[in-house]
This record gives sequence, C-alpha cells and structure tokens, in this order.
Amino acid sequence: MSVKYRSMAFGVTRAVLREGAGGTVYVKADVPLEACAHRMTDRFIHWAESDPGRVFMARRVRNADGTTGDWKKLTYGEAMQSALSIAQALIDRGLSADKPVAILSENSLEHAQLALGCLFAGIPHCPVSPAYSTVSQDYDKLRHVLTTLTPGLVFATDAARYGKAIQATVSADTEVVLCEGALEGRPITQWSNILRTKPTPAVDAALRKTGPDTITKFLFTSGSTKLPKAVINTHGMWCANQQQMRQSMPLLQEGPPVLVDWLPWNHTFGGNHNVGLTIYNGGTLYIDDGKPTPALMAETLRNLREVAPTIYFNVPTGFEAIAHAMKADAQLRKNLLSRVRMFFYSGAALAQPVWDLLHEVQEAEVGERIVMGTGLGMTESSPFAVFVTSPDVKSGHIGLPCPGMELKLVPADGKTEIRYKGPNVTPGYWRAPDATAECFDEEGFFRTGDAVLWIDPQEPDNGLKFDGRIAEDFKLATGTFVSVGPLRAKIIAAGAPYVQDAVITGLNRNEVGALLFPTPKVRWLGNHADDVPLKDVLESAPVQEHFQSVVDQLAASATGSANRVARLHLMHEPPSIDKGEVTDKGSINQRAVLKHRDDMVQAFHDDKLPFTLKPHKENK
Repeated sequence: MSVKYRSMAFGVTRAVLREGAGGTVYVKADVPLEACAHRMTDRFIHWAESDPGRVFMARRVRNADGTTGDWKKLTYGEAMQSALSIAQALIDRGLSADKPVAILSENSLEHAQLALGCLFAGIPHCPVSPAYSTVSQDYDKLRHVLTTLTPGLVFATDAARYGKAIQATVSADTEVVLCEGALEGRPITQWSNILRTKPTPAVDAALRKTGPDTITKFLFTSGSTKLPKAVINTHGMWCANQQQMRQSMPLLQEGPPVLVDWLPWNHTFGGNHNVGLTIYNGGTLYIDDGKPTPALMAETLRNLREVAPTIYFNVPTGFEAIAHAMKADAQLRKNLLSRVRMFFYSGAALAQPVWDLLHEVQEAEVGERIVMGTGLGMTESSPFAVFVTSPDVKSGHIGLPCPGMELKLVPADGKTEIRYKGPNVTPGYWRAPDATAECFDEEGFFRTGDAVLWIDPQEPDNGLKFDGRIAEDFKLATGTFVSVGPLRAKIIAAGAPYVQDAVITGLNRNEVGALLFPTPKVRWLGNHADDVPLKDVLESAPVQEHFQSVVDQLAASATGSANRVARLHLMHEPPSIDKGEVTDKGSINQRAVLKHRDDMVQAFHDDKLPFTLKPHKENK
C-alpha cells in the first residue's frame, strides 16, 4: 500500500564515503555548506529592521493563583530595543567572558531579552538548569557551575523560587538581578531598572567587535558521570549549524517558522536548535509552560489547540501523550495538524507503536502522514549533526551528516563510534583544557561516545541508525539521562548484604528498572537451606517482602525519574562469563547483560515478567 506524506523536501539524500585505516570510514553529505551569517545578531537585526512588528516570542501571562492567561507577545522591534538597553547595562558593569551572565530561570520573555542583550554586548551568558536551584537540596551542581563561570551577574525571575539557591551559592560581591521579590540581607537590582538603561554608542562599538569566534554562551553538559562541563558556543558555530539545518530541512527556507515549544533553553535542543531556528529564519516561538508530565501535559495540549505550529518539536514521551490525546480531542487534531510540515523528536528513540498511532490519527484527520524528522547531535555540535534523508523513517534511524559535517566511524569495543568534525563543533570546554584534549582524536574529530550502524550496509545512502552509547549511561524516553554508576551503587547499598550487583534498565522507556544479582546471603531471609533452588528462594514471601521494602526505600529517596527505581527483579540465573556478562574479576558488564537478555528486559518493562516488584503508590 502506498503511503502519502505531507510534502517535505530533504536536502541531503546521498553519502560520500572514503575508507581509512583499521576499518575507519569517513562520511560526508554530497552537498557543500553554503555561505552563512557570521553572527546570530546579524540575522536578528535583519528581521527587526525588515519586519519590526512580527512576533518574536510569546508567553502566557502568569496569574496570581498560578494559572495562565492570555499570550503576552514580544515583537522583533520591541526585542531589539530592549536588547540595546540591556547591552548597555551589561557594558556599564564591565562584564566579559571571565565575568559572564548566569541565568538561573526557566524559559521566559525576560530570559530571551537578557540573552539577546548579551549577544549585542558581546558578553557570554549561561542558561543554568532551573532544577539545580529548585529541585536540588545540596546545590552541588549549581555551586560547580558558578565556580566554573565566575559570573559577574546572576539573573533569576523571582526570589520565591530562586532565593534560597542564590543565598547558598552566589558570592556576596556578585550582582543579583530579580524580576520579582527581594533577598534578606542582600542588595538586588530590579529587572525594570536594567530595561530603563539608555543605550549609547558603546553598544554599537561592542557589537562591531564581535565576530564568528566570539563566545555567545556556555551550555553545561548533563554531568551524568562527572561534574558538568561548560561547552563553549560561538557565533560561528551557531550560525553554521543553522545554515546546516536550512539546507537539510528546506522547508525552513519557505517562510518564517512558528513553534510551540517547552524544551528548556539550558539544553542545546531548546536553547540552540529551536531558539536559533527562530532567530535565523525570522520565526515566532510561543513558549509552552507545559511539559510531558502528568501534571503539566494539559497546558501543552491547551496551547496546541490554540496555536498551530509549522514545525513541532518534542521528546518521545511528549509525542506519546499527544498521540493518545488526539484520538479523542477533535480541536487538538484540527489545529495541530492544520499546517504542521514536520514533527521532530530527539533525546531518545521513539517507540514504533507511538509512531504508528500518530500516523493513524494523521491519516484519519487530514488524509496524509506528517513526516517525523529526527537525527543525532549533542551539545558539542550545536547540536544538529545528522538528519534523516527521506520520509521512510523508522525508530532508531538518524540519517546522514548535514552539509559541512564530516563523520568518522571508528570500530570501538564491538561497536562503531561516530565522531564529528565541522564548523558547528565546539572548540572545547571552558576552563577545562584536559577535558577538551581528551574529547578530540588525533585528526581533530570530536569523540561522541555514541554508537551507530548502517541501516543497510549495501546502501549507505539510506543512512545510519543509532546503536546506543559506548558507555553504560542511557536516556529515558523523556530524554532524561540516567547515570548508571551512582544509581547502581545506591541500589547495592540499599540491598546490602543481599545484593551482589545490579544492572540498570530503561533505555527509551519511561522509567528506570533494576535487575538484581543476589549474594548467597539472600538465603538468610526465611532461613532457606542450601539445597533449595535459588529461583524458589527469590520468589519466596520473606525475600519478596524484604525487597519490596528496598524498592520502596529507593523510591522514597529518589529526586526524579532518572534515579527512581520504578521496578525491580531478582535474577536467579547468574551472569555468564562466556557471554561476557561478568569479567574475570567478578564485575558485571551492564551492556552485555542487556544485550543477551533483551527479551527478558522488554518483558520486564512490559509487565510480563512475574515477580516484578514496584514501589507502593504512596512512594511515587
């Protein structure tokens, strides 16, 4: 049966390959990178001067009771004027790359205006994960970020949410700017005073000094295995990447895009990819205060009923919720599908059943499917690096390199690592020369740690598919990174002395699971004799009751989905040395266990594996 897709062209459809030593393969697109802007400010000024009344960004007004009201809109002309005022205020303070601006708050119009002001002043800024201030109890990561940056100014929207973190981590001699509230015993600058600053010729002089190598921002990595690193982002990287996107997705050249987007700006997908796409192409971004969680998804659906995007970005869990909602919500179907040219997901693989449901709803509503775009990238590549080449996309496909990028496919530990070189790749990590040196190979390619395979080795033009991480860590379907090492240690400690080791599961799933390999001492629970089969021991009431308390304890101490063990199973079959599941030193090879027991892992997460323990509801 032929499948009809809404019209969308693909800019890269053919690969150019050359072979290197030791099985290494180099891959390029068959089209070159065209000329691009030198600075992102050039693109913003173009739109502000040519169409100052066009809406740049919008966000719903916050009501006193916590609800949201009508859209507050910020035009390109208005944003230009505020950027000039903010730039002057920053210049007056003598800020620089050594004393940048740290933004602690979530996506907002004020956040966007401050970031633009930094660009015009030539002063780097850093959007910091709000969770470091509002969720963390010890503020260790926030403290690390601020120590790395040594900011000259720290911005937050309100004292109520961010005051405690600021008081705990920001030095007394660092200026703090707030939109609302005050801090006890500490002077603060009101945001309104920053906006009232009158620009002088100093702003134009500062802007003229900026160029492709000027640092625009620092984006911190997730810090899943080590402390987060500050990725240097320059005008040249950002502009090159946006041009690569325009050529890979020609629909961006057909008219200003409209986005409805919740993705956080402290992450490269939201802050570089989507904000950059808006600025570079003169688009409009409606800030979505929803999120793919049970508590906030309703806000996203409300926004999508009202504002029709031309491109829609989300993570797999978001698309899953939208797919199910569209089945029963006629207004959502009508509006969301009215003019969208492409859906796009990132962060983790989209499950095929979700994909199928989306297509089913689309065909029933508009008589055609919407292309699901995806690819591969990372903070260090700005992030766009690899993109699919046709509408015929399946879960796990990533495609071919964008124009101007060269991939290096290197055999590594039984997999093939993908490495990047191109004008969109970072020059390194801020104030971390050793970490920078470690991440580039002898030919200057960035070591991603991601593994890939050819979709069809005989047809390289079909592109590549994702094959997991070389390391153990992985992402949930939400795009949340799971740090395996610390979580494994936490589980072993909670289960002592009855747990030998744990394998963490949940890749591209909604929640984390754990497969526990017990120690011989587990027989003590219930006083089981040595001749009782281990399977019977593990399935006995005393053992199950004990580990129910363990999973409850782990859930109660969790701070988020990435470290919350949502299901647990006791393994009676020991790890196999022959299959590489355990080393000669007795340590577990997580990847090997997951590979050889994949059917069991899938049954585990599909609730088809008997004696799976879950936290009691009160601990969720």
